[in-house]
Amino acid sequence: MTVPTLNRLPRYLEYLKIKQQEKIQYISSTTIATDLKLNPVQVRKDLALTGCVGKPKSGFEINELIEDITKTLGYDNTNEAVLAGAGQLGKTLMSYKGFSEYGLKIVAAFDTREDICGTSVKGIRIFNIEKIKNLVKRMNIHIGIITVPAENAQKVCDIMVESGILAIWNFAPVHLNVPKGILVQNENMAASLAALSRHLSDEINSKKERNINNLDWREIV
Repeated sequence: MTVPTLNRLPRYLEYLKIKQQEKIQYISSTTIATDLKLNPVQVRKDLALTGCVGKPKSGFEINELIEDITKTLGYDNTNEAVLAGAGQLGKTLMSYKGFSEYGLKIVAAFDTREDICGTSVKGIRIFNIEKIKNLVKRMNIHIGIITVPAENAQKVCDIMVESGILAIWNFAPVHLNVPKGILVQNENMAASLAALSRHLSDEINSKKERNINNLDWREIV
């Protein structure tokens, strides 16, 4: 399964859950594609990979499709994770209850600051970073979340890899070097903010140009 497909499946899942709440029982791939502004052929191919089979004329049974997408994404199995960097962002992620819907559970956090080590956030204990290897190996955890400053991210990444972490969710604005077989998913908020700012700037300038073009210059003169 390709990365673009994996990125689209959660969109289908969120959409289908809304339809489920609306008491809709069946839905076609064409309807999904239209509502999500996607290519109908691509949607059919994506859904075929989940193993769910639609019925002629009626389409997919929504409850069944939700279940198959959930299984395909692994959301039906709770994946435990550790978090390094219990600052504001780290604490926000630790407090977020929605992760459980996607099969993710943060079981422990780590930091270097003595004033927060030994404390808890929403029941998640914060330990000194020195204890990460022992805990990760003992609990057989394979997902690591990095929310430390950029200058510390690679060091923390190396520690996680040495501990047995196989997948890293990186919120630090830096490229991480990892061995083959280790997956890194980057959440570059700076890049996202830049894209939002550029879009906003373009829209504002475009609106100004439209307003200027629509002016009645005879009235101004």
